[in-house]
Amino acid sequence: MASGASASASCCLPMDYETKIFPQIGGYGRYNRVAVVFSWFPTFAVALNLFSDVYFTHIPKLYYCKTDPTQLPSFFSNYSGETYLNLTIPWVDGQGFSHCERYKYPANITDLSGKVPREKENCSIGWEYPTVVGLQSNILTEWNLVCKDEWKIPRQHVCFMVGWIVGYIFLGSLCDWLGRRRGFLFSITLSSLFGVSVCLSSSALMFLMLRLCQGAMLAGVFVSSYILRLELSDPPHRLMVAMIGGFFAVSAELLLPGLAILCHDWPILQAVATLPLILLISYWCCASVFPESPRWLLATDHIPQAKRSLQEFTKRNGVCLQDEMYPGETLMSEIDSAYGEDHQPRYYSVLELRQTRVIWKNCLILSFTLFIGKGIQYCFTRNLDVYNFYLKYFLRVITGALACVFICLCVNHFGRRGILLLSAIVTGLSSLLLLALTEYLQSGLVLVLSVVGLLFSQALAMLSAFFACEVMPTVVRGGCFGLVLAAGCVGMAASSMMELQDKRGFFLHHVIFASFAILSVLCIMLLPESKRKSLPDSMKEGESQRRPPLFLSQQKKDCLPLLCTRPPVSEYNPDNYSRLVSATRKMLTKDNLPYRIARPSVLPLLPGSNTQKGENETQEDVAL
Repeated sequence: MASGASASASCCLPMDYETKIFPQIGGYGRYNRVAVVFSWFPTFAVALNLFSDVYFTHIPKLYYCKTDPTQLPSFFSNYSGETYLNLTIPWVDGQGFSHCERYKYPANITDLSGKVPREKENCSIGWEYPTVVGLQSNILTEWNLVCKDEWKIPRQHVCFMVGWIVGYIFLGSLCDWLGRRRGFLFSITLSSLFGVSVCLSSSALMFLMLRLCQGAMLAGVFVSSYILRLELSDPPHRLMVAMIGGFFAVSAELLLPGLAILCHDWPILQAVATLPLILLISYWCCASVFPESPRWLLATDHIPQAKRSLQEFTKRNGVCLQDEMYPGETLMSEIDSAYGEDHQPRYYSVLELRQTRVIWKNCLILSFTLFIGKGIQYCFTRNLDVYNFYLKYFLRVITGALACVFICLCVNHFGRRGILLLSAIVTGLSSLLLLALTEYLQSGLVLVLSVVGLLFSQALAMLSAFFACEVMPTVVRGGCFGLVLAAGCVGMAASSMMELQDKRGFFLHHVIFASFAILSVLCIMLLPESKRKSLPDSMKEGESQRRPPLFLSQQKKDCLPLLCTRPPVSEYNPDNYSRLVSATRKMLTKDNLPYRIARPSVLPLLPGSNTQKGENETQEDVAL
């Protein structure tokens, strides 16, 4: 898709951003670091709203029907506690007190001596919820989503993930059309409005629809902030910048249990989770804390806006010098000569992938690995259901933090592809061992395998998302990155589908994802390596990425370096030449020159007396 000019897949940038432009605006300077720091706060806000769903929809293990004292014999008031429950609520083997039935007694009973006739009946006046984790009330207790309405809880999970899928696809593409900043501001504004509306929900259906819409907007916030921080970083800092954002998400998860205990009710927790989103609307007024990506502006030929953005980065990074010519001026002249003045903006969409091979292949493989990394986590967390809710919750959070640490320590040393391959292998092996040997292993060993599988599956998901953002071209990075993240949400929705079917398809779910994890090992070998490489900007650069060997071969033994001839070093330096041109142009435009340069006279075609006269006048002008 192109506006003003055809956006062919073979179009490339006249200037390489990473080597020619980025160093001249200060590199990863002070202003870039400040903008990156402010891009981490949206990740915290998004994670807070995403994982609060765990508390909104938590199903307590103990709940039972309410009893009407007027419908029970009068002497039942003498009993309390567990004895009263034994008399009024049926006991179900393997479950405890029945969730959906209660006892009905004849009205003429005076004591419990002998055999007392009683019948079972379904609940009709509500339920008691003695223990709700963290919150005193959630949407389950608010609208009694139990027994025949229990299926509405996993339905809410699925619809929430559908909102994220839609948001990733459409708002990711919107970031390629409107830019990173505009896409972020649009998403953060609507997500705040929907977050406030969720607090005022009057029914389960209204809650479901509003959460779906908020999930779509939160997806746009995450995509735009994630892409911006990578495009403002240089290759050595890209991994750390992305992983610190992951630590912000982990900190939000660690904070949620305390917030749930303090808030008591789900509307208050929703309001507290929405508050950071409302504060982020202040980015409207402070353009400097969340600027537009100059890389995207140049890649899509927004030349006037790109020049203003680059001048701003140059100034705030402290590159400009007052007493001599400075790189910013040289950079502007280079952009003018490279792009010209008749360039029209180009707009790209994910439909451009139909004309590509390498980009489309990378997008499919990383979508597949992220789908596995998200979907297979259910196979590991289900083995933790026998433990306390908080133990299961904090185990998942701690393994997420350890996955971030593992990626930070290993990926820059061994490469993206090698660690992604290792994560897929360990995830698949852990899943296969649990699938085949759970019944024969001790509970401690099952716990260890589940934690290891959960750790590496989260590393697989995180690294797949980061890898996808690195290898996709700038012109379609938002749409492609959104497609990859949407595949991860499909995996999470598949886990919720198991709950919707009352876990009857868990074995098949486990077999499919374990097989996929082993199959992904072969696919990962086809990916390129992006360690210490520039981000691709154009479709042509994205297509030029090639798959290197996984293990670099050693240098040949018969190589004789003393006989190698080095190519002669060229004395021509384009940077020095461009500075010379800029200085000459600056000097020629001054008015207070100590001499005057006269125009050369036009010589006639035939020699004659007029020719000699013109030469004399020219010599007099030069003498003056």
